[in-house]
Parts: sequence; structure tokens; C-alpha cells
Amino acid sequence: MTVDITRYDEGAPHSAGAPFHESRGIPRLRMVLRPHKSLTPEGFVWVVGLTASLMALPVLAVFGTPVLWGLLPFVLAAIWALWWGLKRSWSDRDLHEELLLWDDHVTLTHIAPRRAPQTWEANPYWVRVRIRPEGGKVTDYVTLKGAGREVEIGAFLAPSERRQIYDVLSREMGGV
Repeated sequence: MTVDITRYDEGAPHSAGAPFHESRGIPRLRMVLRPHKSLTPEGFVWVVGLTASLMALPVLAVFGTPVLWGLLPFVLAAIWALWWGLKRSWSDRDLHEELLLWDDHVTLTHIAPRRAPQTWEANPYWVRVRIRPEGGKVTDYVTLKGAGREVEIGAFLAPSERRQIYDVLSREMGGV
């Protein structure tokens, strides 16, 4: 699942992996949102290995002839390009958002590869959670409005997952 929701009881141990803020302590809610990745590490090995195997067939047909040396660089370049492209695509999807909620503070951090993290902070009492079934960037577009800004959350998730985080945030922040 691409939405990981953790609720912490009072006094949850920091050593158990609970996030800790020096002045606020452990939050009562931590939500980590990640985009879905359809290619697993095993799938990556299979795709690259199968492609290399299939591209080796024409190379085997010309093995022992001078044509091999003309064909080989292009076959190796194609396999390398596939490997590089899949790795780059994988790292580009390595973005995530983390929402930490205390009784008196909420922090949303958007972390994207090769960019500085973007952080938004507000008092949850003044934050309004909104969902736009249509008319937003995506279907069921969820935003948090507070501290003079409106920020999106989970735009890369499926509509059902956005509805789920809307329900959780509405309940945790005291309604809309």
C-alpha cells in the first residue's frame, strides 16, 4: 500500500522508530505517502535479462564474422540505455510526502529526488482539509489550507487513496 498511517500512543518509544521533535515530542499521527511503483527489483532483473537474451540472438547468428564487431556496440548501447532509463525512472518515482500531526502543530514535508524538501507547517486548529471531486489537478484533489497557504497532499495517489487520506485527516483535525 502506498499510504502508511501510524498512530502513536502517549509515550511511544523513540527507539521504536517513532519520529521525535525536540520541543513537541512524538506526534500522535504520522502519515507517509508514496507513489505506486509497478516494477519490483525482481521485475527489473527479468526485464533487463530477457531483453539482453533476446538481443543476443542476432549477435549469435553473426558470431565469428566481422559483422559481429559492427553489431555489438549497438546491442550493448541498447541494453545499457534500457538499464539506465529504468533506473532513472525508478529514482524519479522515489518521492514521498510525510505528514506529522501533534495536538498543536502539523507539518507536511514533500521530498522529491534531486530537489530540496518543501515543508509546510500550521496549527491544526486553523487548518481546513478540502477535497475537490472535480476541478482540481486530479480527481478527488485533497488540499490543506492554513497558515496563509493552501498545499496539496497525495496528488500522485489513486483517487480511492486520496479519499482515504481525506477521511483520516478530516477526522484527526476535527472536521471540515
